[in-house]
Amino acid sequence: MNRQIVLRERPSGAVDAATTALVETPVPTCGSGQALVRVGTLSIDPTIRTWMNDAPGYLPPIAIGEVVRSSGAGVVVESQSDRYRVGDVVFGMTGWQDWVLADANNHFTVLPRGLGLDLATVLNVLGVTGITAFFGLVDVGRIKEGDVVVVSGAAGATGSAVGQIARARGAAKVVGIAGGAQKCAEVVEIYGFDQCLDYRDGHLARRLHEACPAGVDLYFDNVGGEVLDAVLANIAMRGRVVLCGAISQYNGAGTGLVNTSMLISRRASMEGFIILDYAPRFAEAQAELAGMLARGELVHREHLVTGLENAPDALNLLFSGGNHGKTLVVVDDSVSLD
Repeated sequence: MNRQIVLRERPSGAVDAATTALVETPVPTCGSGQALVRVGTLSIDPTIRTWMNDAPGYLPPIAIGEVVRSSGAGVVVESQSDRYRVGDVVFGMTGWQDWVLADANNHFTVLPRGLGLDLATVLNVLGVTGITAFFGLVDVGRIKEGDVVVVSGAAGATGSAVGQIARARGAAKVVGIAGGAQKCAEVVEIYGFDQCLDYRDGHLARRLHEACPAGVDLYFDNVGGEVLDAVLANIAMRGRVVLCGAISQYNGAGTGLVNTSMLISRRASMEGFIILDYAPRFAEAQAELAGMLARGELVHREHLVTGLENAPDALNLLFSGGNHGKTLVVVDDSVSLD
């Protein structure tokens, strides 16, 4: 049977026991042009929570009764497609389930072997997380040598990568924003940021001014809300704001911004992006990120949760701050790049 986690009702706030249901359906049959994939690891990302809402977005909402949408990796166990061979480890939209079909409507990427990297590392640094950090910083943010860079969600998978890429690209100073003393310490001691501010301590705009007295040249925003507003109050002349996520607002109504007029007086810009737009260029980012890994310039952590049934709890970790690094759910630990 194919265990699947489906959306039972749309959440109000955090995902709870009523939001999803674990069901069993027959393992899908592999037909012409298709490959049957056994799911090994799920990537748990904040955007999954937005897909649960009945609201317009860059992808349609998950329908009630539909498998929860998610990317992940698995191994091909049967193939009637020229794109995939039995034994290939592939990455794509697996959904929260044990088995999925790769076909013309659901393409997967074959992951390379022989890099000396485990599957969790590849899904983190060379997957959507690392690629998002790279293109958001380099293309959207147009990072320049000497920039003062601020990153929110700095202890998370994307934020921690952003800060390290900024350092490698010649940033003059990299300041993180995170929640709690432990995470702020990790941002500095593990990921090499110059400083990290705990947004829970209050007076964030004032403390940002003390940390960045000449202003923030480039801000990579993962949280939105009051944190974004505090950075806007400190944006430098011709500063750039990269809108990657708004995790502080996904579980309910967020706070409005009051400092957007700073974009006018400082001639600054604010731009959002969707990483899927960069799909034809993923290899470009992966090549640079792989080089950083090889040189020991990119520290990473993975937070592994075992069991498909625990995927909803793993998603909630992103909003409670209970995760450290990239959150992944291990569905079948026999699926590996070894």
